[in-house]
Amino acid sequence: MSASTVELTILMPCLNEALTVGRCIEKAKAFLQRSGVIGEVVIADNGSTDGSQALAQQLGARVVDVPVRGYGAALIAGINAAEGQYVVMGDSDDSYDFSRLDRFVSELRRGAQLVMGNRFEGGIAPGAMPALHRYLGNPVLSFLGRLFFRTPVQDFHCGLRGFSRDAVRSLDLSCSGMEFASEMVVKASLKGLRIAEVPTTLSPDGRDRPPHLRSWPDGWRHLKFLLLLSPRWLFLYPGFLLLLSGVLLQSMLFTGPVWIGDIGLDIHTMMFAAGGSIIGFQMLSFALFTKVLGITWGILPADSRVDRFLRVVSIDRGLLIGTGLIALAIWAAVYSVLLWEQSAFGPLDPVEVMRFVIPSVSLFVLGSQTLLSFAFLGVIGVGAQAKARTR
Repeated sequence: MSASTVELTILMPCLNEALTVGRCIEKAKAFLQRSGVIGEVVIADNGSTDGSQALAQQLGARVVDVPVRGYGAALIAGINAAEGQYVVMGDSDDSYDFSRLDRFVSELRRGAQLVMGNRFEGGIAPGAMPALHRYLGNPVLSFLGRLFFRTPVQDFHCGLRGFSRDAVRSLDLSCSGMEFASEMVVKASLKGLRIAEVPTTLSPDGRDRPPHLRSWPDGWRHLKFLLLLSPRWLFLYPGFLLLLSGVLLQSMLFTGPVWIGDIGLDIHTMMFAAGGSIIGFQMLSFALFTKVLGITWGILPADSRVDRFLRVVSIDRGLLIGTGLIALAIWAAVYSVLLWEQSAFGPLDPVEVMRFVIPSVSLFVLGSQTLLSFAFLGVIGVGAQAKARTR
């Protein structure tokens, strides 16, 4: 069958699924025959030792051997080997019904580039999904995915999904593990692909062994991936809150202690506020670094807000701001010495002196961080220009 005649590839990752892969292939072929869709069934085998490959070939599926272990690795290899214009992927454990793919194909033909199944709308049969996944893992991770990436997807981790082969290949997917499921949705959302969602039923799998998914380790890998591709939520928002609260608290305590009922806040609180403002500024710097590097490396899409910020706060201006903060720090330090001089360099009231010393140290560190941050941005800029010239 030539690539030009194939409309749909039904793709299944497989690792020792001899009990169920046959039923999945038969259902997939039944759908192709009933619907009249010209297609193929591809099994991306991840090193099965139970005869899954031979069984799949006997039933007319094309087997792609994938030596690199991992759910994502198997699917990436399968997508690269697919001949269809569209691909529908799903687990080969018989938890999804490959005989009912009509809505996926219909949405793809209407122009959707990624069609996600929604198990919470379509129905989850008793025993098909552990309570931990159904009521905590999937809802929380799907909510965070929608919050971080402004995507309409309600079920981030549904294993049954369809997509335009060329559109998904352009995403340069690379995660070899279970977080591949999140990577596809996140990168599709960042790139602005047209995404649709259809109800999908989930049945208990037909395995006689535990699933490959490990709840807590794989859940953490998904969460970590979502955070790493969202500098706003990982660095920007918490950093801004820390910096703002630290600066405000230091300002309030600069003239004297503050009482909240019977609780008095003084220079010890001021020291913690200084630490918070410094950490907050570091997080803001990391937010900018990761955004610029992500855009430069092609991991994140171009962002006009970053371009505007870098034009307004150029590297030269950033260096001037850093120098200004250090100058203020030196002034505060000199003023502290003058206070000491007034007491003939004798004993000082540490509470009063620290009201100047703490902001002085904060300004000095923030100024130094500003100088270093914008110098680093300059290095990134040189690297980006060099990369652009080699293209």
